[in-house]
Amino acid sequence: MNTILRRIALTTGAVAAATVLAGGVASAHLAVEAPGAKQGSSAVLSFRISNESEEASTTTLTVEIPGLKTARTEPMPGWDAVVQRDSNKMAISVTWTATPGTGVGPGQFQRFFLYAGPLPKQESVAFKAVQTYSDGKVVTWDQPATAGAAEPEFPLPVLALTAAEPGDGHSHGSELEKPQAAPHTESESDSDSDSDSAARWLGIGGLALGGLGAVAGLGALARTRRNSQ
Repeated sequence: MNTILRRIALTTGAVAAATVLAGGVASAHLAVEAPGAKQGSSAVLSFRISNESEEASTTTLTVEIPGLKTARTEPMPGWDAVVQRDSNKMAISVTWTATPGTGVGPGQFQRFFLYAGPLPKQESVAFKAVQTYSDGKVVTWDQPATAGAAEPEFPLPVLALTAAEPGDGHSHGSELEKPQAAPHTESESDSDSDSDSAARWLGIGGLALGGLGAVAGLGALARTRRNSQ
């Protein structure tokens, strides 16, 4: 869990920096961001949505997922999240729904974080999304971009993936690395036990030596008395 939280924190910072550098040009669209996401690995995905209505609020966002084993949402105040899975228990979509009285208001934007994976082993992956407003308007973000053509009105969110490095394959398919068994070392309890044993033997030895000293002292006293007589 701590690893997942660290990834979310790192991704949040990276996404915020990327947004600042990009300026407001792309802020009017629904985008998916995950800096450093690799093919075959899990990553924290950030779905950034802007409210383009001047009066209504965005109250629901549904994102389709390409059949992933892991899909965990980040708790968000004022929002409920539900992950839908198929008969093979693979995640196929996630829906965020605003509780009554909340939502993404006019002139605002919101990020929805999802820890998901392993991502497909391909150059990019698309996430079709559906945005619903409080006045009932529904916008579907599913129009693919075409090279040389003008940008579509509702472009399909696409995430570019980095090729996996050699040796990365052993950890794919698992959410978190299992910790390796630590080599056996002398534990504190073992040390305490050994110390107690040594103390007991030293105590016994001390008592024995004390007893011999007492016997020797009594013998010397008896001899002294005989000589004085």
